[in-house]
Amino acid sequence: MKKIEAVIKPFKLEDVKEALAGVGVEGMTVTEVKGFGRQKGHTEIYRGSEYTVDFLPKLKLEIVLPDGAVEAAVNAILKTAKTGKIGDGKIFVLPIDEAVRIRTEERGDQAV
Repeated sequence: MKKIEAVIKPFKLEDVKEALAGVGVEGMTVTEVKGFGRQKGHTEIYRGSEYTVDFLPKLKLEIVLPDGAVEAAVNAILKTAKTGKIGDGKIFVLPIDEAVRIRTEERGDQAV
């Protein structure tokens, strides 16, 4: 099993969710996060004063999948989250040793 963590622009959530559903992803966790990468934020003007916005709003998607479904999910996120502009986000794929469904005590791929 693998865990996909994807950090995307908030307005791309619905597109990504639909694309993932299209490749068979049945569940995910979405968290509102803030962060910055190479762009180091940007400057804005508020009431005549310029200030720097260091942390930009993003969404973090967390999805745990069997190994065989990971490539399709990553490609779905890539195609739908990409705008071609700075700040599109990142995708991380991590190994998962075990998963347990609390209600039924199923383990492994069956728990996902």
